[in-house]
Amino acid sequence: MEEFLLVDGYNIVNSWPELKAIASDNLENAREKLIDIMQNYQAYKGINIIIVFDAHHSNAAIENIEIYGNIQVIYTRQYQTADQYIEKWVNDMGKYRRIRVATSDYMEQTTILSRGGIRMSARELLLEVELAQKELEDVHINKILPKQNLLSDRVDKSTLAKLEKLRRQNS
Repeated sequence: MEEFLLVDGYNIVNSWPELKAIASDNLENAREKLIDIMQNYQAYKGINIIIVFDAHHSNAAIENIEIYGNIQVIYTRQYQTADQYIEKWVNDMGKYRRIRVATSDYMEQTTILSRGGIRMSARELLLEVELAQKELEDVHINKILPKQNLLSDRVDKSTLAKLEKLRRQNS
């Protein structure tokens, strides 16, 4: 079954310490940082991610959808909250897909559960993202660095044979 992660954008921005600090100076930079983090997470996990930001105070008659790599970023239409958008999406698609929703809004979590989604707090998402980053770094480091620092791991077989021949002559 296809898996989706819907992220309540501003809820996460205001819950994660790093993003909250960035948002206190520049909300746009905090949004971009969240999108960047989620792009890396998506690339590692291979799941569909949709980040939803409230734009209900804007004058937009329809929602705005932007694509960043494999991530959809939705800005809701006027008078629509991210919660409303997410609830409708889960209600419409929950029967056909595995849907997790990342938000620390308790009422939203309760609604998501009642509509067949899986709730995930902002903290749980942060821990999952950090674990994925650590796993990715561990895999990357283990691929690049040999398990042991041996000359035989870095020298071709013919050179090793010549070295062995020299060693036997000198012993």
